[in-house]
Amino acid sequence: MEAFEHPGGQDVPAAGGAGAGPEALEALARLLDRRGAVVLSGAGLSTESGIPDYRGATGRSRSGTPMTYQEFTGGAEARRRYWARSHTGWPAIVGARPNAGHLAVERLRRSGHVTAVITQNVDGLHHAAGTREAVELHGGLRRVVCLGCRRTSSRAELDLRLDELNRGFRRPGAELRPDGDARLPQRLVDGFRVAACTDCGGVLKPDVVFFGENVPVPRVEHCYELVDGASALVVLGSSLTVLSGLRFVRRAARARLPVAIVNQGPTRADELAGLRLDLPLGPAMAEVARLLGAP
Repeated sequence: MEAFEHPGGQDVPAAGGAGAGPEALEALARLLDRRGAVVLSGAGLSTESGIPDYRGATGRSRSGTPMTYQEFTGGAEARRRYWARSHTGWPAIVGARPNAGHLAVERLRRSGHVTAVITQNVDGLHHAAGTREAVELHGGLRRVVCLGCRRTSSRAELDLRLDELNRGFRRPGAELRPDGDARLPQRLVDGFRVAACTDCGGVLKPDVVFFGENVPVPRVEHCYELVDGASALVVLGSSLTVLSGLRFVRRAARARLPVAIVNQGPTRADELAGLRLDLPLGPAMAEVARLLGAP
């Protein structure tokens, strides 16, 4: 690979092809060895924990359309469909464990090579790996918010209530989809009973940013500040198809910060990356942590 010099005087491979060999991992290790990098993670980081992503290695969308905020707030039938499918998929989310990629990121954070983590994921696996300060850009499935009184509560608490209202509803073998969704026949959805807020009787929504909903401005501004103070931006497991994550890569590129992307399949920001690796996230990041001596 041809190399170019980023601000700071260190050479890294230039864009124009995705590396998959030891030299690509060594180049990423050299970039992180500057210390002070920010990680931006996406769904591809969690696939090795058994949680499907939206596009897979081809970059093409998987079947099915995620529910939008407008659908969810627009009618009780849509909310019944959401909660029936989410209730079915919840055991897979709560039972998922951090994989080698999450653990490597935490090792790099503890060693100072990474100073901040921004995740587009709502599965909570960065927090479970020990990265308690990870910014959950799109919120987290382990919390529920009332759209009426804005009270926030535990998803585990809601799960018990939904179990009481829908005894025997869960069946093994349902097809898991991204973000804890599951495929269900309509006849099962039709009989599902939805729980209301225990304080005001209002509509409960997972504390996540749906498609068609905006990330809170203070959260976005905080992420911009993290990127602005970084030595580099490293994207892990995101196709960057939606603006929510892409904007941080564009901001880094405008500031001439080094950008590295590790993702299986193409991304929307490949032309902005000085280093592009097409490798499985867990083994790749574990090797980078090893190269850097991150305990």
